[in-house]
Amino acid sequence: MPPFSLSSENIEQYQVDGYTVVPSLFEEGELATVDQCIRDLTKTAIDSGEPDKIMELEPNPVNGEQVPRRIYNPFQQHECFHNLATDDRVLDRIESLIGPDIEFHHSKLNMKPAKVGSVVEWHQDIAYFPHTNDDLVTTLIYLDDATEHNGCLQVMPRHHTHFFKHELEDGSFAGMITEPIDDGRFGKAVSLPAPAGSIIFMHCRTPHSSLPNKSNYPRRTLIFEYRAADAFPIHFGGYTGNLEKLTCQLRGKPARFARMSGPPPLIPQMPTGEPKSLYVLQNEAKAKQNATN
Repeated sequence: MPPFSLSSENIEQYQVDGYTVVPSLFEEGELATVDQCIRDLTKTAIDSGEPDKIMELEPNPVNGEQVPRRIYNPFQQHECFHNLATDDRVLDRIESLIGPDIEFHHSKLNMKPAKVGSVVEWHQDIAYFPHTNDDLVTTLIYLDDATEHNGCLQVMPRHHTHFFKHELEDGSFAGMITEPIDDGRFGKAVSLPAPAGSIIFMHCRTPHSSLPNKSNYPRRTLIFEYRAADAFPIHFGGYTGNLEKLTCQLRGKPARFARMSGPPPLIPQMPTGEPKSLYVLQNEAKAKQNATN
């Protein structure tokens, strides 16, 4: 086993509940380096006058200033993010979940700025990008202390074995779960507060969400998605096509054959044109739902 493999307890929790948490994996100095990278990227993007090339801004300014709610593809934007994603402390743990042949799928940095940090509605990641099997792992690194007050991750345990509906009545992809999920039928949502530097390993089908940030401080989360080399996309719409341009092999060997397993996913009927962000898709879906109620 690799030296930084997950414990047997962590592996069992991931398999049974669909997630597991490793507290305080990254140290204060490492987080300070990432913080400076974020500051540099944000300043450069906003000063350029074209911030939308690498980030999405919150719709409401903070103290009269534009603030980002998401930085796109941080893995490609700066070596400090690349270094974190390829750190043995992360990859060894990924290997203990999906095996030695590992590909990098995509990355994003959710900023959750103070007071205005956007809500993320309940969804399953793989609903956006169906694959031949479900050996895809989402890792979420808390860059700040995460609490319920500042909008930490919420999950619905033990529901990573099946898909929830992500479509509106007209069949279009909503970017969120459109059937009742928090009415008690599927159990109780679990909040995952943890100190800065903690990392969550989450199955690609685990339902999750986050509430708005009501605190006076940001709650930033760096997200890396990994997949087994024999997990191939089965839908090449605009969203998936953009992601596939960024994938790369990190460990082991490329797969010669696709492995088929897991429940069959519904192919998302994405809007035509340039792919929309999760936030935009979800807000548009909620507006359509409200208009028909």
